[in-house]
Amino acid sequence: MDPFPPPDADAAAAPRDDVDEVTDRADAYAAAPLLNCLLREVAEPVEQPAAPSARRVYRLPGGRLLRVYGQRRPAEPEVHAEGGWRRVGHPELVKLVAEELVRHTGLSNPDLPTEMIDSRDAVAALLTARARVAPPHDPYLRSEQSLITGHPHHPAPKARGGGPVADWLPYAPEAHARFPLILLGVRSDTVVEDGDTSALDALGAAPPGYRLLPAHPWQLDLAAPALAPAFADGRLIRLGETPFETWPTAAIRTVYAPDRDLFLKFSLDVRITNDIRRLWRHDLLKLRRTDTAAREALAAVDGPAAWLSDTGYRTAAFAFEELAVLVRDGLRGHLLPGATPLLAAGLAEGFEGSPLDGAPDPAAWWEAYLAQVVPPALAAFGDHGVVLEAHLQNTLVAVDADGTPVQALFRDAEGVKLLPEVSRAAGWERLVYCLVVNHLAEIAAALAERTPGLDLWPAVRRELSRHDLPEAAALLTSPTLPGKTNLLLRWTGADGADARYRPLPNPLAG
Repeated sequence: MDPFPPPDADAAAAPRDDVDEVTDRADAYAAAPLLNCLLREVAEPVEQPAAPSARRVYRLPGGRLLRVYGQRRPAEPEVHAEGGWRRVGHPELVKLVAEELVRHTGLSNPDLPTEMIDSRDAVAALLTARARVAPPHDPYLRSEQSLITGHPHHPAPKARGGGPVADWLPYAPEAHARFPLILLGVRSDTVVEDGDTSALDALGAAPPGYRLLPAHPWQLDLAAPALAPAFADGRLIRLGETPFETWPTAAIRTVYAPDRDLFLKFSLDVRITNDIRRLWRHDLLKLRRTDTAAREALAAVDGPAAWLSDTGYRTAAFAFEELAVLVRDGLRGHLLPGATPLLAAGLAEGFEGSPLDGAPDPAAWWEAYLAQVVPPALAAFGDHGVVLEAHLQNTLVAVDADGTPVQALFRDAEGVKLLPEVSRAAGWERLVYCLVVNHLAEIAAALAERTPGLDLWPAVRRELSRHDLPEAAALLTSPTLPGKTNLLLRWTGADGADARYRPLPNPLAG
């Protein structure tokens, strides 16, 4: 389900070419998450009519009025000026956001508007590329590679570091990319590894005195200046490519090799959403502890939920973060027989063959979804002190032949938090944001778009009420939920991991 379909040529006032169509759609895709951020973080509602088709009016920090069409993916922004409403295109919207943030924070930030424009231009490149290639046949890969909008509450979700399109497009999941990995040999006395990395040795053969290390082609290009001395003195040698192709997943730097049923996660020296996506040393050094805690917590849960374990990492001592590669469990050893895994973020975004589009009983489908996703996350927290990063991109939901959810699989030890390393209150706030605000609210909104009038939150209340967890009971009466402020985080230059929240109305409270 495309939230911004191509315009109807029959309804157009004048003939339009493909470039015009891509321009319009890219502007709409880029404006929606930026507007979501602006409206959530700094605007105040003025007129919020109940009709979904009505326009909603907000007051901005400088006093200007802004109105938009739609709720989940706001569109067609207009500002009130000289007694009337005037449409705002994407470049002007970026300028407006920057002006309002200066008023709101007292700070300037020349870099973020550039990222916003870069994100919009990346969307245009992705839309053009997708029109020329067929999506993957496998529904799992299709779900991973569906995210044209991306994070629905980030000001620049598709920015790729400002580099030329030719540098990143061959590796973009949204463009249905697939590519072999580069195989390197690392001199054995410089290898650093921890955990089970045996899957890497099966990718090829290294000469005596060397160990095999796969590399992401884009990262190898980015790190080329730093690695040149190691290639020159023989600490690092090139061994060709893998004989098979890998598919980049929604995370971009994590790839999946279906024939090997193997996930590999790489460093990528590019800012994507809030962070430079390196495998940072401090995260790798605590990997075994966090992964073991998450794996044991999910194994103890009553039901089919599973954890895709980050089994180990390998790198070179002279380029610890630049060349790090993390090995992650494949799917087949965890999936229920006959079940098809799908990325939760793909369900929210929409893709051909999504079970949301054909659910004969949406309310029953939603209850089945909640029964698979909610209990494992609450049990991991309440019984084991493990805070899963159970947001849309770290949750897979497996469905049976009828499209009914039958299993949840969680991933990414890097995002896991452990009690008491974080306080119980902070851990619960993070879980509520990831699971309820980022995840369940988005799936519920996507399902409600397909079934107008269906109230999905009573089912969430019932599911939460089944769990003997004081925080879950309190959540049902809390007036607010925590909404992460990605726009303000980026504007003020805060650390990407430094989550800050703004209270949002809690639909669970009735």
